Amino acid sequence: MNFYQFINIIWSRKGVALWALIVTVLTTLVVSLLLPKQYLATTSIVAEQRSIDPVTGMNLPVQLLPGYMATQVEMIGSHHVARKVVDKLKLNENPGLREDFIKAKVNGDIRDWIAEMLLKELDIRPSRESSVMQVDFTFDDPQVAADIANAFADAYIQTTIELRAQPAKLNADWFDTQLAALRERLENAQSVLSSYQQQHGIVATNDRLDLENSRLADLSRQLVENQARTHALQSRKDLLSSTVKRGGSSKSLPEVLNNPLIQSLKTELARAEAGFAELSRRIDVNHPQYRQAQAEMNSLQQKIQSETNLVLSSIGSDAASANQLDRLLADALAEQKAKVLSLKQQHDEIAVLNREVENAQRVYDATMQRAVQTRMESEMNQTNMSILNPAIPPQKHAQPKLLLNLVLSVFLGTMLGVGAALLAELMDRRVRSAFDVSELLAIPVFAVVAAPTKSKRITRLFYLGQEN
Repeated sequence: MNFYQFINIIWSRKGVALWALIVTVLTTLVVSLLLPKQYLATTSIVAEQRSIDPVTGMNLPVQLLPGYMATQVEMIGSHHVARKVVDKLKLNENPGLREDFIKAKVNGDIRDWIAEMLLKELDIRPSRESSVMQVDFTFDDPQVAADIANAFADAYIQTTIELRAQPAKLNADWFDTQLAALRERLENAQSVLSSYQQQHGIVATNDRLDLENSRLADLSRQLVENQARTHALQSRKDLLSSTVKRGGSSKSLPEVLNNPLIQSLKTELARAEAGFAELSRRIDVNHPQYRQAQAEMNSLQQKIQSETNLVLSSIGSDAASANQLDRLLADALAEQKAKVLSLKQQHDEIAVLNREVENAQRVYDATMQRAVQTRMESEMNQTNMSILNPAIPPQKHAQPKLLLNLVLSVFLGTMLGVGAALLAELMDRRVRSAFDVSELLAIPVFAVVAAPTKSKRITRLFYLGQEN
């Protein structure tokens, strides 16, 4: 079939095609007028891209729009959000819906059944270039459509708050448990430190250690000085002993020569000897003055000898005292060293206990800070979602769209008319052109003669037959 034949068939069967078109358009018109009107309510939700956490003040990474917005769309269209809408509007208490639920004979909760019905009429349209989402809901009552659309937006925002707060609440509860254990650990560490200080009588470890170190240094200095003095005394004692052993006179010793009392006695003795020598030239040995001068001279010699012996004995006593003092100082120094070493050991032990207390305090403070943050996050009722444009009752119905349906019915009716015309032609095939004769009868056309009349044009076909 060529285009010329197609046009001839449609023109010849134009009545059938026209009736098919008219019936389709009329049917569409009647159905569109009889269908209940559906109203579309739309609310706009904007997802703010926050870069700072309101609780911690830390910078947050901006969410990637494709995946982030797809997640938000899934959340809005979730059964959980739809059930919140049912509870918010108390749709499960609606008598008509309860009757429909009973008639449907559905097992389960009526709220779940209504929630699934609402989701069928819900449409979410995320924006490709922004953070705005359009939430559409279709219903036969404009006010109810607007209320349900707004309820979906509110339920979605509430759900985002719950989803953010619920993990934070679980974390806060976990932190509370950890805080109890860390608090007990800190108290135990502080108790051990306090008990150790009380047991050893240590209040300020550094001050006491410095004081004992000073005492140790002072004892060490005294021991060194006294050992030097002891060495000097021992040397003088050894010199005296060697002089006596050699038979020498002790009067030549420096201690005797430098003794002021002995020197004074020697001076008096020299004076007495001089007086005695003068008296011996003038008077007799039996003279009282002679005897008195002699007695005085002897007394001075005895005093000199006594003081000399006293000086010599004092050298040995001083050496013995110095040796005794050396031993006492050495014992005191050893005791002080042991005491300082014990204090250093206690200081090291207290330093370890202090570090344990500091570490426990540091961990406890850090955990306490994080626990406060998570507790605040669990109680926070803010979200980055907000309603940009709340839904209002629409003035015009969205469905059925009469003009669009009529345009589609004209297109569909035209297609049906063409199909009906072609079907009628197949059921009653006729010769309408020279091409039909040559095609159907396989006979070549010799000539075509056309004679116009008032009502139609008569065409006569002459052909040469061929015998088979």
